[in-house]
Amino acid sequence: MPASVLMLATLLLPIFFVFVLSFTNYELGNLELSFTGLENYMRLFQDSRYWKALWQTLQYALIVVPGSVLLGLVLALLVQSIQRGRKLYQFLFFLPVTATLVAMATVWKYLLHGTIGPVNHLLNSLGFASVEFFGDPDIVLYSLSIIGIWQLAGFNMVLFIAGLMAIPQDMYDAARMDGADHPLDRLFNVTLPLLSPTMLFVIVTSSITAVKVFDTVAVLTQGGPQGGSDVILYSIYLEGFQYLRTGHAAAMTVTFLLLILVMSWVQTKIIDKKVHYS
Repeated sequence: MPASVLMLATLLLPIFFVFVLSFTNYELGNLELSFTGLENYMRLFQDSRYWKALWQTLQYALIVVPGSVLLGLVLALLVQSIQRGRKLYQFLFFLPVTATLVAMATVWKYLLHGTIGPVNHLLNSLGFASVEFFGDPDIVLYSLSIIGIWQLAGFNMVLFIAGLMAIPQDMYDAARMDGADHPLDRLFNVTLPLLSPTMLFVIVTSSITAVKVFDTVAVLTQGGPQGGSDVILYSIYLEGFQYLRTGHAAAMTVTFLLLILVMSWVQTKIIDKKVHYS
């Protein structure tokens, strides 16, 4: 009973209040509000900035999710194949997960700086021109995606390692007896099929994390330049806490929550058909 009350107080009630506020004209700090029906949602669907932020959020996720899942899997396979120093490599690759993203974003800002950044110094030494990683609206989203992949890969690696450790050695021995002598044969016929439940979990959690991108945008670009890195959560933040239009921000939050639910459901239905649970 106490657990149910705690879940109700911390999860369901805030969602309910946000849903109610989305039908009002409430402004942060104003004690008066009135119900406006679907006006916030009508404004939302006519807001070109909202659709741009939504599209850029999906673009970011389409880069970060495959990149972080694939890199996490490769790191897990490499670490599992190492006999000496395995724990050290696990610790090193997991460090980005434990680091405060806001602090690490400052480090990335220096690394990718347009004039004094080490990455641009390296490009210049190789004969290439400097790149404005956070100053060019055409590439800023890709720069943020690199940071997103770096952040998620270590966490995904740990999940994949747990999945790999759960695969019985007998399965590999049986595969060898059936003629799967090459490591790639065992990878595609044993490892990946038995790792598919873990793969499903990793893809869904990575997708949810990717569409919730906020910290790096808030610290590094503030949605710029020219709106090139404007994403859903940052737009909600601006609407609710900068422009104080809480009702409109609540409507954006509700649509964002629905997006996550639909995306997770679709992914689960599609990928679950290819998952081997035994």
